[in-house]
Amino acid sequence: MNKVLPSLEEAIADIKDGAVIAIPGFFACGVPRALLQALIKKGTKNLTLTCGCGPLLGAADELKQLTLNGQLKKVIDSYGLFRSASKGMQDPFEQAIRAGKIEFEVYPMGTMAEKYRAGGAGIPAFYTPTGVGSVMENIVNEITDKRTPKETKVINGNKYILEYALQPDYAFVHAKYADTEGNLRYSKTARNFNHVMATAAKITIAEAENIVEPGKIDGDDVHTPGIYVKRIVKVERPTFAITID
Repeated sequence: MNKVLPSLEEAIADIKDGAVIAIPGFFACGVPRALLQALIKKGTKNLTLTCGCGPLLGAADELKQLTLNGQLKKVIDSYGLFRSASKGMQDPFEQAIRAGKIEFEVYPMGTMAEKYRAGGAGIPAFYTPTGVGSVMENIVNEITDKRTPKETKVINGNKYILEYALQPDYAFVHAKYADTEGNLRYSKTARNFNHVMATAAKITIAEAENIVEPGKIDGDDVHTPGIYVKRIVKVERPTFAITID
């Protein structure tokens, strides 16, 4: 089954206001920039973006535009704000969070990864020791009345926090190679959250730098099997400045 679509616009045509979309990336690495740009152009509103580790900081221009357009309702991430206070003062996204216009929720990076892995495996929730005895025993949210305690449990004498799986409506992923049936291969660190998000989402849309015929990607090199991917669109390899905030 050929899953390649002719344009980014067609690939995201059914995304409606209020959608929950997973955005992978380790800062600038492996971020689906072209799909984000198409989402900006489409103008979809009231969006919840569930991230990995700072992909929106790695796509700062796209984040700025999403914020200025008023397209974001909520962002979930493990590292979503600049380290620099002065840079944060100039950042529309951080200022929108501080003004209560965008909801911002934080989890440890490993917990985020497990939330997606569990979602893809059909596991609704899991207990983790990560964050025990810290602020992570509460939901970490910029909105005060949403900072509610998480459920905890003592197992074999040790305390654990209950975390729930993430199963977004869509996942945007960026692949180095895709075949026309949706099998994907990522490039080194660009794999990061792409593969777990692809399994967790109801609909996974892949942007790929190279599209090949089935069988051209060796089976041992497939990072995401095509069964998880609904749509593919060809994009050019992105070029952008690498900076440290």
